[in-house]
Amino acid sequence: MLRGNYTAKIDDKGRLKIPNAFRSLIEGTHGKEVFVTSVTGEYVRIYPMPVWLAYEERIAAVPSTHPARLKLFDRVNYYGQTAEFDVQGRVLIHPRLRDSAGMVGEVDVFGQYECLDVWNHERFVARLQREPYTDDDARALAEFGI
Repeated sequence: MLRGNYTAKIDDKGRLKIPNAFRSLIEGTHGKEVFVTSVTGEYVRIYPMPVWLAYEERIAAVPSTHPARLKLFDRVNYYGQTAEFDVQGRVLIHPRLRDSAGMVGEVDVFGQYECLDVWNHERFVARLQREPYTDDDARALAEFGI
């Protein structure tokens, strides 16, 4: 399980150095191949390839003409590319997604159970302030025993 967060850096070639705690867990469980994408372009999501393939199988169950499925595929394919960790544990964030998500310098890498989210730090802090955790959120999660 991928949890917590680490600060990392995007180098001048657009490569993200995956924090060692995350990289060793992903490589040990799933290998080095990943799918790097986004639905919104606001941040980067990195799926270990077996996790992404399982996600694709669930999406494949949705009729191919369903508008939401088409929108989702348009976005994940527009922003997405397969990649692989290099020997130094870096993964390339391709230019389209890198520009859209503001991936420069130091970034925040968050474990999201089965995948990683990578955020421009300032953008993430602004999101926390813009979308606070409320009592309504707590009540909604209480319905699931959380």
